[in-house]
Amino acid sequence: MNAARYEGHNDRHERIEFLGSKEKPQSKRKLGAVIGVLLAVVILAAVVAFLIWLFVFKDAGEASISQQRKPSVLVFSGHMEMPDLKYQEKLEDTSSPEFQELAEKLESVLEENLKKDPLLATYYTKSVVTAFSEGVIGYYWSRFDVPVADREVVPELSEELVSETLESGIMEQQRTRSGSKIKISEITATFTDPRMAREPRANECFFRLEAGEMMSSFSSPGYPSGYPPKSRCQWQIRTSATNVISVTFPFFHVEDDCSDDFVSIYDSLSPDDSQAITEKCGHRPPSNPLEVVSSGNIMLINLITDTMTQRPGFLANYKALRKSEVKTCGGVLSESSGVFTSPLYPSFYPPAVDCKWTIKVEAGKKVRVKFNLFRMKEPGVDIFECHKDYVQVMGKKYCGELSSLALTSNTNTLEVTFHSDESYTDKGFSAEYVAYDPGNPCPNMFACASGICIARELKCDGWNDCGDMSDEMKCKCDKEQFNCGNGLCKPKLWVCDRVNDCGDGSDEESCSCEENEWRCGDGTCMPQDVVCDTKTDCEDGSDEASCKTSPGICSDFSFKCKSGDCVNKVNAECDRVNDCADDSDEAGCNCGTRPFKLNRIVGGQNAELGEWPWQVSLHFLTSGHVCGASIISEKWLLSASHCFVTHDAANHVASNWQTYSGMQDQFKHEDVQRRPVKRIISHPDYNQMTFDYDIALLELSEPLEFSNTIQPICLPAPSHVFPAGMSCWVTGWGALREGGQKAQLLQKASVKIINDSVCNVVTEGQVTSRMLCSGFLSGGVDACQGDSGGPLVCFEESGKWFQSGIVSWGEGCARRNKPGVYTRVTKLREWIKKETGV
Repeated sequence: MNAARYEGHNDRHERIEFLGSKEKPQSKRKLGAVIGVLLAVVILAAVVAFLIWLFVFKDAGEASISQQRKPSVLVFSGHMEMPDLKYQEKLEDTSSPEFQELAEKLESVLEENLKKDPLLATYYTKSVVTAFSEGVIGYYWSRFDVPVADREVVPELSEELVSETLESGIMEQQRTRSGSKIKISEITATFTDPRMAREPRANECFFRLEAGEMMSSFSSPGYPSGYPPKSRCQWQIRTSATNVISVTFPFFHVEDDCSDDFVSIYDSLSPDDSQAITEKCGHRPPSNPLEVVSSGNIMLINLITDTMTQRPGFLANYKALRKSEVKTCGGVLSESSGVFTSPLYPSFYPPAVDCKWTIKVEAGKKVRVKFNLFRMKEPGVDIFECHKDYVQVMGKKYCGELSSLALTSNTNTLEVTFHSDESYTDKGFSAEYVAYDPGNPCPNMFACASGICIARELKCDGWNDCGDMSDEMKCKCDKEQFNCGNGLCKPKLWVCDRVNDCGDGSDEESCSCEENEWRCGDGTCMPQDVVCDTKTDCEDGSDEASCKTSPGICSDFSFKCKSGDCVNKVNAECDRVNDCADDSDEAGCNCGTRPFKLNRIVGGQNAELGEWPWQVSLHFLTSGHVCGASIISEKWLLSASHCFVTHDAANHVASNWQTYSGMQDQFKHEDVQRRPVKRIISHPDYNQMTFDYDIALLELSEPLEFSNTIQPICLPAPSHVFPAGMSCWVTGWGALREGGQKAQLLQKASVKIINDSVCNVVTEGQVTSRMLCSGFLSGGVDACQGDSGGPLVCFEESGKWFQSGIVSWGEGCARRNKPGVYTRVTKLREWIKKETGV
């Protein structure tokens, strides 16, 4: 080692000399100076390091674990009923003395009782009464601030604790006649987003509106130019006691991430989740406007915005409707055919409504009811139990989102009941019924072998409309169709598209190009000289895929090398070409391969053993297969949040799940690797209403051993492109058809990526940028119940398989104009990498 020596000079310039190891210091004084300098340098370095950590790395670290470092703000909201008070209209004015006096009394009651509990008293901040309505009912919220050091107590500050403390305290006060003389007969408390805890007396973006018979309007701040970030706005709407309130949004365009920007609507004057009507974000098309109705004469609308991205916001129209008109529904239907709908359809049905229809047709006939639209989605509802909003037919309840639900009566009479509770409403349903002769069940239609009736023109159109292929048998193909070797008729457009549409492979035979031609990725044959001519002649760009690219240009579509350089080539990663100078585009590419050489399946859609080696079956407790997943590394699986974030907390307990890798047959476990789940990571922004951010990661208790039947799938870079029309595959053990039983053998289905704009139209604007559609608009092929969480994978020219989507949601299975909706992996690739390192 070399030592450093410092010598001072009169000119005050410092000089550092490096001495050889054999040189000796000339005096003890100089040795002391050297030691002093070393100490000063060490101290200075420590101070600099601390400042760098304090101002740079500390902030960055806190940003990455912000949920652990930030103090917790807990807000509970609810209402209080005071039956002995006489209601005054002056209580509606938050600036009136009457409002101020009563609000202060109730805030004192809340504070006094909440502080009776030692834990609540420690973190209690304040209570605010926000409004009054007939009854007299007072609406309030209470806030508790928990510092970072005490975050572990947050779970103890529960709704139950707050509710029980208030109820017992108020009951004790009234029993002993101590404290406030105001009689409170009922009080509620539920968790509330702190951003909705507004102080109406502050008058900052707070509005009081009165609904009358004439239509009136209001809009978000800045509309239509764009709302500002960090907006916290509320609109309290009232009308007379005999009316309800209708609000329609003819224009609605809010950021499509409901965790940051959203509009929430309540059947109350308090942001109480038990009284929520709906919560929405995104951009709704004019053909599908948001329309809601209250159950009473009050409504609260909140706008919360956090992102810096400006969106136009919304325009809303509101008016009063007669309560008697809204609540009237049901009746006797005696015609041979007809239509009936949920109240106010296609607007959202009101909360707290019950209806009953009795359909009675002539003797000797039966009733068939077909629900053309059925949507009653609500957070935390088990669609097999339907304990909140539902339609009940022949003793069975139906809820959630279904497509073309068709039911048949046993007699000439059928009863249909509809129920909505006090929270969360939706579009409801539109149904048509018809009387039919059991001896001729499908007059002027084609009768499927399964008993379903379809239009005659759907027979022999190449699509499995019946579900059992009975409409595609014994067909005579027309000039626009290809005659498959097995007798089926398929559109000629499907020939040589690298998808076995016929089932016997006959549509893909004799599809190779001539010797002097180049075959594009979509099967199109082009002249050989189009390759690397700097022009994209193939629609998928495959003719230029392995050519030298223009350096120095970066865009969202560029692959980002580890060094920071950009590669302007479609899907540069794992294509066996070193495009990055540091070879980072080909790093981590030991994935997306199928070790087994697989034979062509003739007919059917059963998957061969090892055909999809990344497919995993997830078993929950004793329920057997429940969801699918994909292998992304030895210790990590990729699945969907909605498999775990449900009404039942047990679904999010890792120990309740077992994973089976390398499985083909649910009843055969030979060479199958079973691994318990160690940890479940659901995306923090997952939305149970919209299925946005429907993605979850599963950490295994011990690593997998890769084999011929167990392999990881490749994850695409954020710049990876899966073009519309690309053929991909979805796999799983889900139901073979809508409403059917789960499959014993692993199933596969070839589907095509659907254009985003078309996807947005057919789903009525319900897709976000983190979703994609795949399937066929004409129906016939789709994922189904039980496939959730499974992979949508696409084959690249490089010979690698990439996962483009995660089975998320859809209306029914394989219905026309209702393709499957998948979580878009490219949009969440960075989150996967942050959580797993993969």
